[in-house]
Amino acid sequence: MFTRMTNAKKDKELKNLSQLQIGQSAIIDSFTDKIMALKLLEMGCTPGEIVTLDRVAPMGDPIAILVSGYLLSLRKAEASTVLVSPIVVK
Repeated sequence: MFTRMTNAKKDKELKNLSQLQIGQSAIIDSFTDKIMALKLLEMGCTPGEIVTLDRVAPMGDPIAILVSGYLLSLRKAEASTVLVSPIVVK
């Protein structure tokens, strides 16, 4: 797994980007695929960046996320390589 070191408690809170609900925001933590990570990093998906799931296509694939001030379309398989920590609004 291509990731920075995380503690066990934090790992339990992580989800795949593809698991977010529309309107839900999260913080990018790490990536599970080194090649896809490089592509996503070049598009502004850097660890610590806040992403929000904006839209989902009628058949569920692709999805559109707001990241770094723009809308990025990703296939679910690509989004599933991004581990995020959901932001809990209280």
